[in-house]
Amino acid sequence: MKIEMAANQLAELGHVTRLEIYRILVRAGHHGLAVSAIQEKLDIPGSTLSHHISRLVKVGLLSQTREGRMLRCQAQYKELERLIAFLSEECCKGCD
Repeated sequence: MKIEMAANQLAELGHVTRLEIYRILVRAGHHGLAVSAIQEKLDIPGSTLSHHISRLVKVGLLSQTREGRMLRCQAQYKELERLIAFLSEECCKGCD
């Protein structure tokens, strides 16, 4: 992973609402949740939620799929694993 991508992902997760959305979706598992369920949990306007979700999708941390009239969001666990690996890959390499 390039440092620019890691910085972008961390910047998007650095917003309270986006971090809440991401944590909700990580807890939901691979099946994810409908946007309406996320909105219900956070009690925020749909347009605000859509804005935050699109920012997380843009950096690859979430994906969305349409199921009829419903839009489902899923956390992208492989991308999360890549970010965690990037953050920890240099752990203790400078220690004696």
